[in-house]
Amino acid sequence: MSANAIHNVALIGHSASGKTSLAEAMLFAMGAVDRMGKIEEGNTSSDYQKEEIDRQISIAATPLYGNHNGHKINIIDTPGYTDFVTEIHGALRVADAAIVVVDALTGPEVGTELTWKTAEQLGVPRALFINRLDKEHVSFNKTLESLQETFGGSVVPLQFAVNEGPGLERIVDVVLGKSILYQGGKAKGKPEEVPVDLTDKLEELRSSLAESVAENDEELLDIYCENGELTPEQMQAGLLKGFVSGGLFPVFCGSSTLPAGVDRLLDMIVEMFPNASSYPELKGFHPDTNEEMTRSFDHKTPTAFIFKTVSEQHLGELSFFRVLSGEVKGGSDIYNATQKRNEKVGQLYTMNGKNRTNADKVEAGDIGAVVKLKDTHTGDTLCDSRDSIIIPAVKIPDPVYRVAVIPRAKGDEEKLSIGLSSLHEEDPSFFASFDPELKQTIVAGQGELHLNVVLSRLKDKFGVEVDTDTPCIPYRESVRKPAEGQGKHKKQSGGRGQYGDVWLRVESQERGGEDSLEFVNAIVGGVVPSKFIPAVEKGIRGAMVDGAIAGYPVVDMKVTLYDGTHHAVDSSEMAFKIAASVGFKKVFKNCDPIILEPIYDIEVTVPEDYMGDVMGDISGRRGKIQGMDAEGKFQIIRAKVPLAELHTYSIQLRSMTSGRGLFRMKLSHYDPVPREIQEKLITDYETRREEGTL
Repeated sequence: MSANAIHNVALIGHSASGKTSLAEAMLFAMGAVDRMGKIEEGNTSSDYQKEEIDRQISIAATPLYGNHNGHKINIIDTPGYTDFVTEIHGALRVADAAIVVVDALTGPEVGTELTWKTAEQLGVPRALFINRLDKEHVSFNKTLESLQETFGGSVVPLQFAVNEGPGLERIVDVVLGKSILYQGGKAKGKPEEVPVDLTDKLEELRSSLAESVAENDEELLDIYCENGELTPEQMQAGLLKGFVSGGLFPVFCGSSTLPAGVDRLLDMIVEMFPNASSYPELKGFHPDTNEEMTRSFDHKTPTAFIFKTVSEQHLGELSFFRVLSGEVKGGSDIYNATQKRNEKVGQLYTMNGKNRTNADKVEAGDIGAVVKLKDTHTGDTLCDSRDSIIIPAVKIPDPVYRVAVIPRAKGDEEKLSIGLSSLHEEDPSFFASFDPELKQTIVAGQGELHLNVVLSRLKDKFGVEVDTDTPCIPYRESVRKPAEGQGKHKKQSGGRGQYGDVWLRVESQERGGEDSLEFVNAIVGGVVPSKFIPAVEKGIRGAMVDGAIAGYPVVDMKVTLYDGTHHAVDSSEMAFKIAASVGFKKVFKNCDPIILEPIYDIEVTVPEDYMGDVMGDISGRRGKIQGMDAEGKFQIIRAKVPLAELHTYSIQLRSMTSGRGLFRMKLSHYDPVPREIQEKLITDYETRREEGTL
């Protein structure tokens, strides 16, 4: 199908706003399914994974498609939980437009604003669908006002509901100038004349819409000023231009479960939404020279972007892609410019949830999937090896939740490592690594739910069950004041002995330097022969690894070797290495040693009503508020908080704000821990050393 008849649309918004049920209704209205599935029955087209059915939430961005009025509409149903933010980013990277689904009961929420902002940053045109207008105590007008207050006056209604609530069966379409009746669970509404008592409201909205459209186009503005109105053709052309440019955000409405309003939404996607051929020119770079490059839709050679990867049982790894130019053919050779590897394109599919249809090729503008590419992962670019380009990958946010994992069965360590590595390839926002310092396997992600889902997949796909534990904190040791002292190693046991003697000056250097140690050789007169100087530095570095007071790595040190003695026969590199290690630890304890803890920058987004509670909680976590900004109905609180106080913060924030608070975190720097915490850490270390559990 030609790209100008393909539309790629992402459904985004806050969790539980009805995105999945709207996707189901759209498929039903296009005849892609015979009946609408229900989330509570676990039979929707997009939420087909075990974790999604069990939890009754969307976890993955799921491509679906249908045909409407001769056009192919690719729908990507995205999760609402920010734990799965990378899925949302991936979907928006390949979408021509986004439909922000809003629950009429709650209006815009934190997730609405965050997904809106993401789409805005990526330059994706946005429309809104006010959903669930068949529920009690809802008001189209109040929801619209709230959206205009949140996103500005460019939010313009193209429809309005009549008799919102359980009796909803009629929507007035401002563009058509018709009242549309929905009855009997049919997706296709019946256009009728607008009731007399609603004509004034219709004319008011049509006039307001014409003004908004004209304001986004100078030529239409002149016509509007001269004639006082726009023709339907002018209105539609102006709507398309304003929508694509980001000057207008059209509002549709209805109920995805009746369904009502869905057929007109599909009509407007075909008539007003940008098609795949209008996808903006992409910026990238050459894989060998890093030279900036661009790639337009009409480029002749194939270019495809991998926006998600999944592992399907009985099928293997499945890579989802959008063809940005040219076409991808089954059985052809293609080059992975990101990994610099050649790949053989296997069987191609078009995907409708878990249902797949074989395809010989996928053309520019369309979305497809390919099975069993060897070295291709999410964010990679596939292209012609003679015409290479890398499209920048989806930005992966820093993790906000960490746990340590221990395999329950002995001998599962290798299976655990393989499973975690595979799951990271599938979901790059999930991180896993063995930390030799902490002696723990640490997994990290976007929240408790995210990690629970990943570890559930680890069990189902790789047969590895794990227990979780609190991750250790990567503390550091340093000093406050300088001191000097001797380190001496002397041993005589018959035959050749061991002798090394050094005098060291230990002091701190600027915190956070690239090298934890600045070693200065200040020896004069060869009292320590030059051939032993490197051994002295090695001894000091070795002593810094395990610390001197609590077993944590030592950082930010300047150590000067300024004196010493040697023996012509018994001195050796090993003797001086031991002497330096002993001397460093002894002097270190006289330098007013301190334990440093990692401090993280956090950014918390919460509704204004919860701001006081959240700020009080941050202070209770030894946090320091750095500033606040208002953004619509929400407050953004910036603070610095010790990592030791953040382990369960995402869980407690969600509880404190009824699920409406979100946060991000990133390492800032290290600071000294309070004296009482330092004493406890030292005591715990000494106890474990005495018990032999280190």
